[in-house]
Amino acid sequence: MSESPIQLGDYSRVVFFTGAGISAESGVPTYRGKGGIWKEYDYEQYACQDAFDRDPEAVWEFHNYRRQLVADCKPNTGHEIIAAVEQRGAQVTVVTQNIDGLHQRAGSERVLELHGSLWKVRDELSGFVKEQFDVPFQAQIDYAHWWRPDIVWFGDSLRGDVVREAVSAIESCDLFVSIGTSAVVYPAAELPYHARDRGAVCVEVNPEQTRLSSIYDHCIRATASDALRAMI
Repeated sequence: MSESPIQLGDYSRVVFFTGAGISAESGVPTYRGKGGIWKEYDYEQYACQDAFDRDPEAVWEFHNYRRQLVADCKPNTGHEIIAAVEQRGAQVTVVTQNIDGLHQRAGSERVLELHGSLWKVRDELSGFVKEQFDVPFQAQIDYAHWWRPDIVWFGDSLRGDVVREAVSAIESCDLFVSIGTSAVVYPAAELPYHARDRGAVCVEVNPEQTRLSSIYDHCIRATASDALRAMI
């Protein structure tokens, strides 16, 4: 594509707000779009606390399946460009709705995961979180521990500390780039307003129009990799 109206090097405080669209280029299934995982699986059976309480083995089997899908994927050019911008010295924060860990694998260091991570587990009793990269992972019961995926399931609240850190970064950025988000998942979909209201230049990268397209200064109808290549 031709040169973008925005060049990343012109900004010093950048927030990349990413959704399933950026990871789709790596082969990670999306959730609601064509071929999305919730077209095939019922979240009420596999991705909510009631399902876990009712049948934890089925929930773990589903999440292990998702972990294997992601383990076989690699960061794409979009992930790599975002990491490179940070490595060149800009103050970069990635605020992501994705749980796949591909930003970190590409080299990004400041990543705020709004919806948790496939690669972390949480002790339900203590709230302790640890990284766990083996596939598959089995729930462990040893009188005091009951591990569950550290993922924000349907019906869960976002972690307050993560949201506060994300809002702080967004309100202080001079460039806000939304990439591959559907703009339908709340409360994450409200975050772009913080950037707009504080005067940041706001860019939407998405092959399709979204319900929030009108709030952006620039809308780039391209894949994440193509759009970001044109910004460097």
